[in-house]
Amino acid sequence: MSGNNTLPPVLVLFGGRSAESDVSVISGTAIAAALLDAGLAVTQAHIARDGSLRPLPAGHRRGDVTGGAYTDLTAPALLGAEPMSLDAYLKSVAASGPTTIVVPALHGPGDEDGTIAAAAATAGLNYVGDAPAVAALGMDKPAFKVLAREHGVATLPEFVITHGEWSADREALLRAIAAFANEHTSTGALIGKPAAHGSSIGMKIAHTSADWADAVDEALRFGDRAMLEPYLERARELEVAVLERSDGAVEAFGPGEVFPGREFYDYDAKYAPGISRTTTSSDLPPALAEEMRAAAVALFTAAQSRGLSRMDFLMARSGERAGRWYLSEVNTFPGFTPISLFPALVMSGGSSFMELCVELVAAAAARPAPRSTR
Repeated sequence: MSGNNTLPPVLVLFGGRSAESDVSVISGTAIAAALLDAGLAVTQAHIARDGSLRPLPAGHRRGDVTGGAYTDLTAPALLGAEPMSLDAYLKSVAASGPTTIVVPALHGPGDEDGTIAAAAATAGLNYVGDAPAVAALGMDKPAFKVLAREHGVATLPEFVITHGEWSADREALLRAIAAFANEHTSTGALIGKPAAHGSSIGMKIAHTSADWADAVDEALRFGDRAMLEPYLERARELEVAVLERSDGAVEAFGPGEVFPGREFYDYDAKYAPGISRTTTSSDLPPALAEEMRAAAVALFTAAQSRGLSRMDFLMARSGERAGRWYLSEVNTFPGFTPISLFPALVMSGGSSFMELCVELVAAAAARPAPRSTR
């Protein structure tokens, strides 16, 4: 891609406070390496799980070091500097390079929910991806499902439980769950998940009523709200990548398909080598694939998203819902790991990984983000 020397400097942030920090390290260092290879001026910084930030040495590359190694706070040689606060660091970046574009390659609550974008905006810096309010909407699964239904995109029904409600009267809630299960399932099988998390963390299948409480408990380990949905046994896992180009055009790629090596696409199935496989070309009829891509673009536009997202869909294989598809969730900053479908889908359209990463920066430069959250 020509003209890279005209693009502003870039700061790539990765790590973070969520349970997805190790994955974020892999995504962020891959993006940084691609931008370095493209000739951009790139700085990098790692955010630890305690929220502290460490700038990394110029030209840093992860190599074969695991993502988890970066969370080891006893390894200052790897991290390269003494810790400082995110706000102070961003303020210093803005002072020395006010045109710098931040790439917040972070996943999960406290990071992908707009927290980092808000900090960048407060410092007066432009950034890749959604504005804080949009990122927060994307992280909130029940809220985004409401938006989807308002725009004619089907979702599975959900039952949301707060930590306070569960602590106050578990038995009453179990009766309410029973009514929900009786209305929306034929077997009582539900799946529980945190209402605001990613990478399938905190998800648990409740095959029978005896498992409902455990599913809620597991979800509430990773947030203040648990969400229950009907469990679609061995549902097809379909993903659409949405990319905003530097000229403002919004394109959708896919759907790709995931073939989990487990009962569902849990954390290990996503990231442990050799368990699952993916393809960038599902065998859906062309009209159905186009319908799914159109739904993804419509939701991207309706949410006033910016830059990129990955829309995840489920298709029932059996039962009364067989053949029907539903929006599962949106990822406002999807993974950029070697097995992540977002970059693979865009690359299937003819772009290289380097070109994709440069395009994200170019699109942000062409459409400046709000410079203040106030």
